[in-house]
Amino acid sequence: MRQNTSRAPISDTGTATRGSTSTRFGDTQRSTGYLGAGRRRARRWWRRNRRRMRRTAETITPTGYFVLGAAILSLVLAATLGWIEAWFVAAVFGVLLLLGLPFLLGSRAYLIRIAVDRTRVTAGGRVRLGIEVENAGARPALPATAELPVGEALREIAIPFIGPHGETAIPVEIATTARGVIGVGPLKLARRDPLGLVRREITWRDRHLIHVHPRTVLLPPGSVGLVRDLEGASSRRLTDSDLSFHAVREYVHGDALRHVHWKSTAKTGTLMVRQYEESQTARAAILFDADRTSYSDDEEFELGVSAAASLGLLAVREGRERFIASQWAPGRIRPSIDGLEELPAQTPTQLLDAWAELEAAEEPLPIERLARHLAESRRPLSIVMLVTGSVPDPSRLRRAAAAFAEDVDVLVVRCERLADPAARLFDAGTMFTVGALDDLPQLMVRGGFA
Repeated sequence: MRQNTSRAPISDTGTATRGSTSTRFGDTQRSTGYLGAGRRRARRWWRRNRRRMRRTAETITPTGYFVLGAAILSLVLAATLGWIEAWFVAAVFGVLLLLGLPFLLGSRAYLIRIAVDRTRVTAGGRVRLGIEVENAGARPALPATAELPVGEALREIAIPFIGPHGETAIPVEIATTARGVIGVGPLKLARRDPLGLVRREITWRDRHLIHVHPRTVLLPPGSVGLVRDLEGASSRRLTDSDLSFHAVREYVHGDALRHVHWKSTAKTGTLMVRQYEESQTARAAILFDADRTSYSDDEEFELGVSAAASLGLLAVREGRERFIASQWAPGRIRPSIDGLEELPAQTPTQLLDAWAELEAAEEPLPIERLARHLAESRRPLSIVMLVTGSVPDPSRLRRAAAAFAEDVDVLVVRCERLADPAARLFDAGTMFTVGALDDLPQLMVRGGFA
């Protein structure tokens, strides 16, 4: 288990700061007179006690502040107007506040550590925690209830009776039903009165982040844009210097003499040079449509994330040059100008962590504009995969695919939950309709992408 050795609670006590004289341009400036000395004493008192005052203010709950305010108001009305009822209300509320103070007395010498068996899990799995509690005091610790934040939820942890210098381990299991990042901790031990007027908390700093990766499926090895040999796969782009010979042409001023084809020159009597087809390596781009309105519901959005993550893992495992982008990237505060946010994809773990943190874009661009921006970015691409939902109609998807050059293979993955899997060819590429994640490998084979 991965453990954090920070077992002591966060200290909320501070070191008192002594007063000192202030200097300016080398001259010592001292306040004179009784008023100046009083100000210095007040500042020193505030520096020494401001943390204590802040902790005292945090001890009273909102309900307690309401009771305290009502007591003070009743006391003022009773003193000014002589109302007996106001005296009674002030006395009752004051007694309630005083009765709550004994519940905050005493302390627990706990040393707590949270141990996590793993910090990365696939959606639908489980993470096991071990909360190790040690009583470092010489007196027994009575049972208590601690609060453990788990994502947006708050789990109550029952700490049993622990003898002097004893310890116990409390197992906790977390079900990861959805993709995302779950924060576990810090653990808090709260003491409060039965009416909830006052509250005292002790917090331990041990905290963990659990990345819940999206579900992925193993795809068959792809061949589109994939280099099968060391020389690369030839394209339809012509160049003057490469490895794949195409034809010969007449010499033009500025051509390198090392490309002169002497046999053709001898036959024609004209200086001829070689012309080549440009060889290209496997350069893949995966573009995910993070516009929430492109999907009918949240489950369909998660289906799109899983499909895009599966395609990204295939590119990483095959070692392709890749550009994996979305309309939102983890850590970005403002969107980029062209709307393309590249996700880190050096390793499978890094890529899956990025997909776990990905959220729907706040100011999304249409899929057609994203595709056009990717085509205009002048990245040397051999295959482009666009992943979107069921809301964009096929005409929009065809326009998005038509933005790329003719020598770029375009695959549009349209996620429509519970739909029948289908593969359809159109002028600019191929369109897959994916109703479940397990449909994607079959469509890759059927569409000739594997």
